[in-house]
Amino acid sequence: MQPKEQNPVYRINRCYTSYGSLVALGIEVERRGILEPIREQVHIKQKVIQDTPVKKLTDALIAILAGARGLVETNKRVRPEKALQLAFGRHRCAEQSVISDTLNACSCVNVAQMQEAMREIYQTHSQGYRHDYDVDWQLLDVDMTGQPCGKKAEFASKGYFVNQRNRRGRQLGRVLATWYDEVVVDLLYDGKTQLPRALKELVVTAAATLDLDVTKRQRTIVRIDGHGGSLDDVNWLLAQGYHVHTKEYSTKRARKLAESVITWYDDEKVKGRQFGYVTQEATEYVDIVHRIAVRTRKKNGQWGIGVLISSLSPHEVTYLAGLMAPETLSEQEILAAYVHFYDLRGGGVETAIKSDKQALGISRRNKKSFTAQQMIVQLNTLAHNLLVWFRMWMAQHWQAITRLGLLRLIRDLLRINAFVHFDERRMMVQLVINQLDPFAHQLCHALRPMLARSQIDIILGKT
Repeated sequence: MQPKEQNPVYRINRCYTSYGSLVALGIEVERRGILEPIREQVHIKQKVIQDTPVKKLTDALIAILAGARGLVETNKRVRPEKALQLAFGRHRCAEQSVISDTLNACSCVNVAQMQEAMREIYQTHSQGYRHDYDVDWQLLDVDMTGQPCGKKAEFASKGYFVNQRNRRGRQLGRVLATWYDEVVVDLLYDGKTQLPRALKELVVTAAATLDLDVTKRQRTIVRIDGHGGSLDDVNWLLAQGYHVHTKEYSTKRARKLAESVITWYDDEKVKGRQFGYVTQEATEYVDIVHRIAVRTRKKNGQWGIGVLISSLSPHEVTYLAGLMAPETLSEQEILAAYVHFYDLRGGGVETAIKSDKQALGISRRNKKSFTAQQMIVQLNTLAHNLLVWFRMWMAQHWQAITRLGLLRLIRDLLRINAFVHFDERRMMVQLVINQLDPFAHQLCHALRPMLARSQIDIILGKT
């Protein structure tokens, strides 16, 4: 009797895949050794029959990158894709229920191991960690978003979930390196936790990941919404050496401060909105801050009022807003720079969270176990950053790819029909991309120099 072949994919020298670009991403991830810290540091106590626990975590990551909304889709999206498995260093794919068992077997120790591995991956491969603080500011956006789940899930409680009254779930806290669209930190909390309770932990964890010393913190801006704008939070950030750009937490206090505005200016970018400088002295803060009142007329005719709090000087905020020196600007233009720089949160962390919900389905994969859900959060974070880095690598030879969001990357770019060819040593040697795909020519041009480092040729052809 002939011995059973371990890797039946090698019986043939050509393999079809629906994920040609994702295969290329997997090849580059393996070449750079991005997943090595996870393989070395994460040790889940589970009996091994065919696949180690870390290999099953890799299968889950591939499924997320392939667009799976739930782990159950692993059987459909990853298991039939032999070329995709090989690209990420796998010779097979575990069954979805086995992957779920591995996640359920994770402990708090495993979560800590995974977070430490993620920190090492970020420090080794990210742009945010290598940011030049002498040249420009580092901008960190901090926010939280609801993660609805079943009422029987651990730490699922009633909390704030947009347009879902009385819904139960958990909360995801995020720190984004905004200039680079990289997630520095993702942490999971129970459903009742809001930003005031989580802010310090998020900032401290991000500082550890970015190795922020006193000098770097002085060149770092923490931009947060009104939930992080309490007096204690702002003073804590200022005492740490950060620059702060946020909104007053207390509505009552904001209304009182707005009464000291002498001149209100119309916002030329947002119809019906006005802003003015708060003249009341800010003696309660540990450092100098500027306060700008902003008001918008409500449907009932009353004013909705908020107050921005910023430690940035007029020179600094006008530079960040892309304007000329403040000596040549009017008071209205300077105040507008403060307001519009806060508005850009909508294109930073808020857009990143929305993009991850649409592209990666981060609110769709829910586990009853809190530690299992924490591991999924880390895999989601890794998937986000891998896509951002893949886009960055490709942009060296295809600048237009920077205009593609994560949803289009997964839906349109990573799903391209292709054939993968192997040599007699069972190694990938050629990737044949479907020439009829709209992205085929630009993709080949961008992938050729990248895959050449792995000695893999890429050509156009019929699939």
